[in-house]
Amino acid sequence: MPVPPGARRARIAFSDSAAKQLENITSEAALHSLDRTLVVLSVDPDIGEPLPGDTAGPRLRQYVDQVEAVRVLYFVTALRTVVVVAYIEV
Repeated sequence: MPVPPGARRARIAFSDSAAKQLENITSEAALHSLDRTLVVLSVDPDIGEPLPGDTAGPRLRQYVDQVEAVRVLYFVTALRTVVVVAYIEV
């Protein structure tokens, strides 16, 4: 997916629990699938669907990539410059 000229990609950050999940992924194929999914999220953080919940904190979103078999729960910072990954399923 090409990035439009002048568009900026969001940085990807991991919560502590997502970082631990990432450490436990040993399959190179799973890491490749996750990497492709994270690129999609960095280009278009709004691609995921909002999860129901209160609006007191950051709004959690869910993105499921059926082709790569990856599910990511995340939220986007107020300035839309960082995507914080909260949970990973590969």
